[in-house]
Amino acid sequence: MVRVSPPATERKLRALILDFGGVIIKTPFELLRPMEARLGLAPNTLDWHGPFAPERDELWQRMQAGEITERDYWHARAVQAGAAVGQAWTMRDLVANLEASEDEFVRPEGRAALEAARAAGIPVAMLTNDLEAFHGATWFPTLSLAPLFDFVVDGSLTGFLKPDPRAYALALEALGLEAHEALFVDDQPRNAAGAEAVGLPAVHFDVTRPAESFAHALAQFEL
Repeated sequence: MVRVSPPATERKLRALILDFGGVIIKTPFELLRPMEARLGLAPNTLDWHGPFAPERDELWQRMQAGEITERDYWHARAVQAGAAVGQAWTMRDLVANLEASEDEFVRPEGRAALEAARAAGIPVAMLTNDLEAFHGATWFPTLSLAPLFDFVVDGSLTGFLKPDPRAYALALEALGLEAHEALFVDDQPRNAAGAEAVGLPAVHFDVTRPAESFAHALAQFEL
């Protein structure tokens, strides 16, 4: 179910703040089978499910419960994937092997949403916890969709990770807006809740229903 925070009376939204992983680019869970094929692994060797079948992913449940961080989750998965091919992998190794081509890992709905916002003159900021931590410093500027973002606020560099209120404050500062003037979209419920706690309207992005999630978000701008 896509959850949208109730609209404020007379609210005028002026900008869009987007998470990146899971929202604009696909989750690693959606990219597992192509990666297994490229690595010569049998299908379902990497039996991870995350939000697509949380009842079958105990580690994901622990992450959602706050027992481990999202980085802890993906570090553990990187170790498992590396072991499957006889290597010692870091998170960056996992991500590099998952994301073979931009056409494969970028959500077409995500690119379309970015283009629609740009065409309507709506500023777009990225607010992510792990861009450089997962991808390195030089990866993002090489993407064809990079120019569609006006600002990038990366917790890897700022040290403030969602749902820390300071993370949202930095994105709003970059945009030069008050909290009620922007809409935040994130696939982690706790991050959407963190935005709402500081007065920033939020859409919880359902990765199992990306088209509907983007439709809900853009509808807030009457797009």
